[in-house]
Amino acid sequence: MVTICEMSDSDDDDVPQLSSHALAALQEFYAEQKQHPDPNGDDKYNIGVIEENWQLSQFWYSQETALRLAKEAIAAAGEGGRVACVSTPSVYQKLRELRSKLLSVCLFEFDRRFAVYGEDFIFYDYSRPLDFPGDVAAHSFDVVIADPPYLSVDCLRKTAETVRYLTRGKILLCTGAVLKEEAARLLGVTPCRFLPTHCRVLANEFCCYANYDSGLDHDV
Repeated sequence: MVTICEMSDSDDDDVPQLSSHALAALQEFYAEQKQHPDPNGDDKYNIGVIEENWQLSQFWYSQETALRLAKEAIAAAGEGGRVACVSTPSVYQKLRELRSKLLSVCLFEFDRRFAVYGEDFIFYDYSRPLDFPGDVAAHSFDVVIADPPYLSVDCLRKTAETVRYLTRGKILLCTGAVLKEEAARLLGVTPCRFLPTHCRVLANEFCCYANYDSGLDHDV
């Protein structure tokens, strides 16, 4: 299913925007790279050919974590469901690989490199939690999976405002264990048994949280 999510013309002017010609060329490049990957390349820290940008506080999930979260989102959304990935591009990529024609996915992301995914991409700045294009309706996603880009109470609060606006009910959250109480207060989520891992070793302990009886509480 093709989603109806589109980029907004009123996005932050301080962030460079791609012309339609440049975007088409970039999409063609990524498609070529996907079809003919570098046999000597190391994609451990890549999503396709998009690399982590630490300046944007990007830390990709491990392949195992991205796959587990994507499968959980698909199961929770159900047939014909809609999934919103908020600052979770590595899960979004897995959903693209796994989704059937009956699943719709949107990526809410600050990094405009992900505009290569076309109408699935929605520019998102957590500091402006409700600044969306007009066609992003409230409570229009069956599942919202979010990972606030910064491990702070302020970032979690603003991301939570986004999540509450988007979700019809089900929430998956990945963030630091230190924010457990704040996450419960803001989103009604509790820690799951499944613990997320990242491609790179991070100093902080991370948890997955959910506000429903998820498959992340069970062994696979």
